Amino acid sequence: MNKFFRLATIAAVAAVAVQLTGCASISMSAPQPSIANTAKLRAANLAPASVGTFKLAANVAARDDAAVNMRGSNSVAAPGGSFSQYLGETLKAELGAAGLLDAASATVITGTLTQTELDAAIGTGKGKLGARFVVTRGSAVQYDRELMVDAEWESSFMGAVAIPLAANNYEGLYRKLVTKLIDDAAFRSALTKQ
Repeated sequence: MNKFFRLATIAAVAAVAVQLTGCASISMSAPQPSIANTAKLRAANLAPASVGTFKLAANVAARDDAAVNMRGSNSVAAPGGSFSQYLGETLKAELGAAGLLDAASATVITGTLTQTELDAAIGTGKGKLGARFVVTRGSAVQYDRELMVDAEWESSFMGAVAIPLAANNYEGLYRKLVTKLIDDAAFRSALTKQ
Protein backbone atom coordinates (compact mmCIF):
# COMPACT_ATOMS: atom_id res chain seq x y z
CA MET A 1 0.00 0.00 0.00
CA ASN A 2 2.84 2.37 0.93
CA LYS A 3 4.60 1.65 -2.39
CA PHE A 4 1.37 2.34 -4.29
CA PHE A 5 0.87 5.65 -2.43
CA ARG A 6 4.43 6.71 -3.25
CA LEU A 7 3.99 5.88 -6.97
CA ALA A 8 0.66 7.73 -7.06
CA THR A 9 2.27 10.78 -5.45
CA ILE A 10 5.14 10.77 -7.95
CA ALA A 11 2.66 10.49 -10.84
CA ALA A 12 0.59 13.39 -9.46
CA VAL A 13 3.67 15.59 -9.04
CA ALA A 14 4.80 14.76 -12.58
CA ALA A 15 1.36 15.64 -13.94
CA VAL A 16 1.40 19.01 -12.16
CA ALA A 17 4.90 19.71 -13.49
CA VAL A 18 3.74 19.04 -17.04
CA GLN A 19 0.77 21.36 -16.46
CA LEU A 20 3.00 24.17 -15.31
CA THR A 21 5.84 23.86 -17.78
CA GLY A 22 4.79 21.56 -20.60
CA CYS A 23 4.11 22.57 -24.14
CA ALA A 24 2.43 20.64 -26.87
CA SER A 25 1.25 20.97 -30.40
CA ILE A 26 -1.91 19.02 -31.21
CA SER A 27 -2.55 18.25 -34.87
CA MET A 28 -6.15 18.13 -36.05
CA SER A 29 -7.52 14.91 -37.51
CA ALA A 30 -8.42 14.42 -41.16
CA PRO A 31 -11.80 15.97 -42.09
CA GLN A 32 -14.75 13.60 -41.90
CA PRO A 33 -18.15 14.14 -43.52
CA SER A 34 -21.24 14.26 -41.35
CA ILE A 35 -24.29 12.11 -41.99
CA ALA A 36 -26.55 15.17 -41.66
CA ASN A 37 -24.64 17.18 -44.28
CA THR A 38 -24.50 14.23 -46.66
CA ALA A 39 -28.27 13.83 -46.41
CA LYS A 40 -28.89 17.56 -46.93
CA LEU A 41 -26.62 17.73 -49.96
CA ARG A 42 -28.15 14.63 -51.56
CA ALA A 43 -31.67 15.93 -51.01
CA ALA A 44 -30.92 19.35 -52.54
CA ASN A 45 -30.70 18.19 -56.19
CA LEU A 46 -27.34 19.92 -56.74
CA ALA A 47 -24.88 19.64 -59.60
CA PRO A 48 -21.36 18.41 -58.83
CA ALA A 49 -18.72 21.07 -58.22
CA SER A 50 -14.97 21.22 -57.90
CA VAL A 51 -13.17 22.72 -54.92
CA GLY A 52 -10.51 25.17 -56.02
CA THR A 53 -7.95 27.16 -54.09
CA PHE A 54 -8.44 27.92 -50.41
CA LYS A 55 -6.06 30.56 -49.09
CA LEU A 56 -5.44 32.90 -46.19
CA ALA A 57 -6.81 36.46 -46.26
CA ALA A 58 -4.17 39.16 -46.68
CA ASN A 59 -5.01 40.72 -43.30
CA VAL A 60 -4.43 37.47 -41.36
CA ALA A 61 -0.88 36.72 -40.21
CA ALA A 62 0.72 33.84 -42.12
CA ARG A 63 1.67 32.13 -38.83
CA ASP A 64 -2.07 31.86 -38.02
CA ASP A 65 -2.52 29.59 -41.04
CA ALA A 66 -0.13 27.00 -39.60
CA ALA A 67 -1.02 26.97 -35.88
CA VAL A 68 -3.09 28.78 -33.28
CA ASN A 69 -2.08 29.20 -29.67
CA MET A 70 -4.43 27.82 -27.01
CA ARG A 71 -2.87 28.41 -23.61
CA GLY A 72 0.72 29.09 -22.68
CA SER A 73 2.92 27.46 -25.30
CA ASN A 74 0.31 24.88 -26.32
CA SER A 75 -1.08 25.11 -29.84
CA VAL A 76 -3.23 23.41 -32.45
CA ALA A 77 -1.35 22.68 -35.67
CA ALA A 78 -2.93 22.63 -39.10
CA PRO A 79 -2.70 19.28 -40.88
CA GLY A 80 -0.50 19.80 -43.91
CA GLY A 81 0.57 23.17 -42.48
CA SER A 82 -2.46 25.22 -43.56
CA PHE A 83 -5.82 25.83 -41.87
CA SER A 84 -7.15 27.47 -45.04
CA GLN A 85 -6.40 24.30 -47.01
CA TYR A 86 -7.92 22.23 -44.20
CA LEU A 87 -11.14 24.20 -44.67
CA GLY A 88 -11.08 23.31 -48.37
CA GLU A 89 -10.46 19.65 -47.50
CA THR A 90 -13.40 19.72 -45.07
CA LEU A 91 -15.67 20.96 -47.87
CA LYS A 92 -14.27 18.30 -50.23
CA ALA A 93 -15.04 15.58 -47.67
CA GLU A 94 -18.67 16.73 -47.43
CA LEU A 95 -19.19 17.07 -51.19
CA GLY A 96 -17.41 13.78 -51.86
CA ALA A 97 -19.58 11.85 -49.40
CA ALA A 98 -22.68 13.19 -51.19
CA GLY A 99 -21.33 12.32 -54.63
CA LEU A 100 -21.06 16.01 -55.56
CA LEU A 101 -17.29 16.42 -55.94
CA ASP A 102 -16.08 16.58 -59.54
CA ALA A 103 -12.64 17.98 -60.31
CA ALA A 104 -13.68 18.55 -63.95
CA SER A 105 -16.80 20.59 -63.11
CA ALA A 106 -17.13 24.12 -64.50
CA THR A 107 -18.61 25.12 -61.13
CA VAL A 108 -15.74 25.92 -58.76
CA ILE A 109 -15.87 26.72 -55.05
CA THR A 110 -12.97 28.72 -53.66
CA GLY A 111 -12.39 30.18 -50.22
CA THR A 112 -10.41 32.66 -48.18
CA LEU A 113 -9.89 32.12 -44.45
CA THR A 114 -10.62 35.53 -42.93
CA GLN A 115 -10.57 34.81 -39.20
CA THR A 116 -9.14 32.13 -36.94
CA GLU A 117 -9.12 32.52 -33.16
CA LEU A 118 -8.78 30.17 -30.19
CA ASP A 119 -8.60 30.93 -26.47
CA ALA A 120 -8.51 28.19 -23.84
CA ALA A 121 -8.65 30.64 -20.92
CA ILE A 122 -9.55 29.30 -17.51
CA GLY A 123 -13.33 29.48 -17.09
CA THR A 124 -14.63 29.92 -20.62
CA GLY A 125 -12.92 28.78 -23.80
CA LYS A 126 -13.74 30.58 -27.03
CA GLY A 127 -13.11 30.07 -30.71
CA LYS A 128 -14.02 31.90 -33.92
CA LEU A 129 -13.66 31.01 -37.55
CA GLY A 130 -14.58 32.98 -40.65
CA ALA A 131 -14.18 32.53 -44.38
CA ARG A 132 -15.30 34.07 -47.63
CA PHE A 133 -16.67 31.52 -50.06
CA VAL A 134 -17.01 32.16 -53.79
CA VAL A 135 -18.78 29.95 -56.34
CA THR A 136 -18.07 30.58 -60.01
CA ARG A 137 -19.47 28.90 -63.08
CA GLY A 138 -17.22 29.62 -66.00
CA SER A 139 -16.30 33.25 -65.41
CA ALA A 140 -19.59 34.22 -63.74
CA VAL A 141 -19.74 34.59 -59.96
CA GLN A 142 -22.77 32.71 -58.63
CA TYR A 143 -22.13 33.19 -54.90
CA ASP A 144 -19.84 35.42 -52.83
CA ARG A 145 -20.33 35.61 -49.09
CA GLU A 146 -18.34 35.71 -45.86
CA LEU A 147 -19.59 33.39 -43.14
CA MET A 148 -18.58 33.28 -39.47
CA VAL A 149 -19.05 30.74 -36.69
CA ASP A 150 -18.02 30.70 -33.06
CA ALA A 151 -18.12 28.46 -30.02
CA GLU A 152 -17.84 28.73 -26.24
CA TRP A 153 -17.21 25.94 -23.76
CA GLU A 154 -16.31 25.46 -20.11
CA SER A 155 -12.52 25.52 -19.86
CA SER A 156 -10.88 23.78 -16.92
CA PHE A 157 -8.02 25.11 -14.82
CA MET A 158 -6.24 21.83 -15.54
CA GLY A 159 -4.39 22.03 -18.82
CA ALA A 160 -4.64 18.26 -19.34
CA VAL A 161 -8.42 18.74 -19.58
CA ALA A 162 -8.64 22.21 -21.13
CA ILE A 163 -6.11 21.83 -23.95
CA PRO A 164 -7.56 18.73 -25.68
CA LEU A 165 -11.06 20.17 -25.24
CA ALA A 166 -10.03 23.46 -26.84
CA ALA A 167 -8.38 21.61 -29.74
CA ASN A 168 -11.51 19.53 -30.25
CA ASN A 169 -13.78 22.59 -30.21
CA TYR A 170 -11.52 24.44 -32.63
CA GLU A 171 -11.50 21.50 -35.04
CA GLY A 172 -15.29 21.39 -34.78
CA LEU A 173 -15.50 24.98 -36.02
CA TYR A 174 -14.40 23.83 -39.48
CA ARG A 175 -17.30 21.38 -39.72
CA LYS A 176 -19.62 24.02 -38.30
CA LEU A 177 -18.53 26.59 -40.90
CA VAL A 178 -18.96 24.17 -43.80
CA THR A 179 -22.38 23.22 -42.40
CA LYS A 180 -23.33 26.90 -42.33
CA LEU A 181 -22.29 27.16 -45.99
CA ILE A 182 -24.32 24.08 -46.93
CA ASP A 183 -27.34 25.47 -45.07
CA ASP A 184 -27.15 28.78 -46.95
CA ALA A 185 -29.97 28.79 -49.50
CA ALA A 186 -27.99 31.12 -51.78
CA PHE A 187 -25.09 28.65 -51.83
CA ARG A 188 -27.37 25.76 -52.69
CA SER A 189 -28.97 27.88 -55.40
CA ALA A 190 -25.52 28.52 -56.90
CA LEU A 191 -25.02 24.75 -57.21
CA THR A 192 -28.50 23.93 -58.50
CA LYS A 193 -28.58 21.71 -61.57
CA GLN A 194 -29.22 23.67 -64.74
